[in-house]
Amino acid sequence: MKISLKIFLGYFILVGLAAWFVLTVFVDEVKPGVRQAMEDSLVDTANVLAELAASEVKSGNIQNGNFAKSLAQYQSKATKANIWGVRKQKADYRVYITDAKGFVIFDSANLALGQDYSKWNDVYLTLRGKYGVRSSLAIAGDKNSDTIMYIAAPIRSENQIIGSLTVSKPNRTVLPFIERAQAKIIRWGALLFVLSLAIGALFTWRFTRKINQLREYAVLVAKGEKATAPSSSNDELAELANAMQAMRSELDGKQYVQESVQHLTHELKSPITAIQASLELISPSMPKHDQARFLEQIKTQADRVQTIIQNMLGLASLEHQQQLQHSTEIHLNALIVAQIQHIQDKSSKLNIAFKFPETLPMHMKGDAFLLGQAIYNLLENALDFSPINSVINVQLLDYQSYRQISVRDTGVGVPDYAIDKVFDKFYSLPRPSTNLKSTGLGLNFVREVVKLHGGSITLQNHEWGGAEAVITLPKT
Repeated sequence: MKISLKIFLGYFILVGLAAWFVLTVFVDEVKPGVRQAMEDSLVDTANVLAELAASEVKSGNIQNGNFAKSLAQYQSKATKANIWGVRKQKADYRVYITDAKGFVIFDSANLALGQDYSKWNDVYLTLRGKYGVRSSLAIAGDKNSDTIMYIAAPIRSENQIIGSLTVSKPNRTVLPFIERAQAKIIRWGALLFVLSLAIGALFTWRFTRKINQLREYAVLVAKGEKATAPSSSNDELAELANAMQAMRSELDGKQYVQESVQHLTHELKSPITAIQASLELISPSMPKHDQARFLEQIKTQADRVQTIIQNMLGLASLEHQQQLQHSTEIHLNALIVAQIQHIQDKSSKLNIAFKFPETLPMHMKGDAFLLGQAIYNLLENALDFSPINSVINVQLLDYQSYRQISVRDTGVGVPDYAIDKVFDKFYSLPRPSTNLKSTGLGLNFVREVVKLHGGSITLQNHEWGGAEAVITLPKT
């Protein structure tokens, strides 16, 4: 399982548990809390009404007295109200009064007049000086029916309990408040849940995106390609990126030195051997023309050693660059023309012409010196493999998202076995005119320059003959 999925699932579980906890608290605390608030108000109501009814209970006039009339008037003229969005249309109270033995002597609903309520908890406890309360089903035996809360208060006469007054109210009357509160909690909880998930997804994406960039950087490093260590606002990830960059520099340095020493030793062996052989054979008694031939051989091989060393130093500096150091605006057309002019003297001696058709001006950001050296190397390479009295075609093509520089000669082309090796360091093919090899660093240098500019290079045999090198550069 990917780390991004693990982080998101962990966050999802955490948010889900928080939502479950909120709903559980609502069920366990809010609903009972509303009923407890209703019970508290009923206690006050029952005690007030008990005081008001006490004199008429004592005189035996509770059925026709002012208490009964006032209560009847209230129920018939109950004020309509809008309580926090819940409309109240009628009186929800029922009041009944019992005597000291528990028989109902007054019932505002006319349901239980004369009945024995002495066994009901509200009456039973109140007549014994205790807090009387009960909650019963509205329809006896039907567990799905509504419940009614009964709160009783004692009716006293000279410190003696002469009866009880009970106020009842259906629990459904507070249900709209509970449902409204529940709907609000669920609505805002759902919004918070979605918002939390969105924030979690964004955080996970940002975090894992940096990790993926580090992984891609490591993959490029493993392939030996150029790459810049990703930056991050996260301190730990930034430290990890810096550590990977430092590790790469150390490993690249050691590996490069080892490979360079091996290649340099191998490449210098041939010219040094030729120089040593010439020195052993040359002597004062040797004819002048033989001396001149061996001295020319020594000079040629010494120049080759110097070229190899200079190219190695230049390539070493280039390979350690992960990005361009000096980027300026380059006029590609003018840059190509300048390189053709630099090699014009060499091409004139072989009667080889460069054909570069005029195109619309094209510009790009890059290192003009390095890109110029790369183009010059391709021109020189094409010149070395072109027959005398031939033409080298150079083109600058413009596409939607990239540009191409192509150099095509009319020589014998590249052997099939060498197609995949021409860009390898120190790999070189014999020049047709001299049958000598170059240092084998030119095309490798070109590839490194093109990589620094974010492009690519290919070398293939052309269908009309010869070889064609193509540099592809992104538009910047």
